[in-house]
Amino acid sequence: MYTLPLPAVHGVLAPAQSVAATADAELVAQLQQGSETAFRTLVERYQNRIYRTVLALLQSPEEAEDVAQEVFVEVYQTIGRFRGEAALSTWLYRLATSRALKHRQRARAQKRFAYFTSLLGFNNQVLHEPPDHAHPQAQLEGQQQVALLLAHIARLPGQQQVAFTLRHEQDLSYEEIAAVLETTVPAVESLLFRARKTLRTHLSLRHD
Repeated sequence: MYTLPLPAVHGVLAPAQSVAATADAELVAQLQQGSETAFRTLVERYQNRIYRTVLALLQSPEEAEDVAQEVFVEVYQTIGRFRGEAALSTWLYRLATSRALKHRQRARAQKRFAYFTSLLGFNNQVLHEPPDHAHPQAQLEGQQQVALLLAHIARLPGQQQVAFTLRHEQDLSYEEIAAVLETTVPAVESLLFRARKTLRTHLSLRHD
């Protein structure tokens, strides 16, 4: 998916997670020594998860790919400051969600600026709404309800949307989400409760 230019939890881990954590620790050590091979391994290991997380927040494949690449470039540039206080995957999700939300804020600000300059007559160009990039899931299933759900998820407040996405898109545990958001498990439970309540209100969804 990516062709990046290379520059000159709480609790006891399950056995599979322990192996992954050990592998990640070795990968970080190699990255901090400047290994380009380790960087390629990192991208291959995490690119799909990071891309899908960003896509769920931005709902634009093109923008999601750009932001995901930015995440890996940032990792390469800042890996020397990584001290292992959180899992590598937690750090990556934190970078991904932060960059995605900042990207969305910039896009909205640019849209508002263009709208107001048009109203004030600074240019004669008519503002057109950007194309609505459908999420692949909506395209494949062809269900209007899915597209409607995605639209309402996108309107959730920032941390509610991130918590909901990490839980239902990436299947992270409450503990892992708390680590990404740098908050507590009860706070995550509250965020998810409010997010689901809002979505049920708008879509009459049943609690699963």
